[in-house]
Amino acid sequence: MRVSCTVTGVYLDLDAAWETPPLGLPRFDAREWGPRLRCFAPRASMRAFIENVASRLPPFVLFGSGDFHHVTAALLGKSAASNVVVFDNHPDWDRRPPHWACGGWVNRAFDLPFIKRISVWGCGNFELNWPNRAFGNHRAEIFGWRERYPKRGNITRDDWRAKFESFALTLQGDVYVSVDMDCFADAVTNWENGLFTAEDVAWAIRKLPKVIGGDICGAFSEPVYERRTQRLAAEWDHPKLPQRDREQARAINTRIVDALWPALTSR
Repeated sequence: MRVSCTVTGVYLDLDAAWETPPLGLPRFDAREWGPRLRCFAPRASMRAFIENVASRLPPFVLFGSGDFHHVTAALLGKSAASNVVVFDNHPDWDRRPPHWACGGWVNRAFDLPFIKRISVWGCGNFELNWPNRAFGNHRAEIFGWRERYPKRGNITRDDWRAKFESFALTLQGDVYVSVDMDCFADAVTNWENGLFTAEDVAWAIRKLPKVIGGDICGAFSEPVYERRTQRLAAEWDHPKLPQRDREQARAINTRIVDALWPALTSR
């Protein structure tokens, strides 16, 4: 697909997460890239992807599984936003190899000279605790659920909105928003679920100033890998989840996107 310069949003199809794109979004068929990039990607593959795909996309992008969250760092290269606001159950701040990985894309974003601030809201997994915390890039601001990790969490279901409103007032410059649907309690994903609702995050996005780009990822898809080592590492890293019903997953996740996309793109 050739994306028109007048299009503001697109569904980047890496993994057939949706048969029919939500909201009638145009589809950019990039399924040939999916097995190469899923979870971990060689530097040469990411360079080629950025040149041939990411550079051609409009400001707002829907893509599939959170296994591809490092695509966000590729999309940021053309946004020139100085602030990145993320909603994710995971901090994605790991500094260890591989260079391009869904769990370490925040480091790649900080490689961009115009990125001044990355803030991740809704974290609730073990990476908040030691010793895993030692491997994180602490330039990122992490807002984690106290309900999940009492010693490390700094927001609760009762106070997070007030804290987010205060946070939004401190942002200076343009904002890019990235939403991983595993931050939601009811989304069907390839990872563990967080505590947000779609209405929570839609409300939060509307509080942000100067949103010039963004993405939504995290929908469930069946994993397909190009390399044996990639598959073994990814299967070790993923949580053991029950079998997913694909049609039910798509229906649930479509409702979430329907709630989020207008908030993300309306400005």
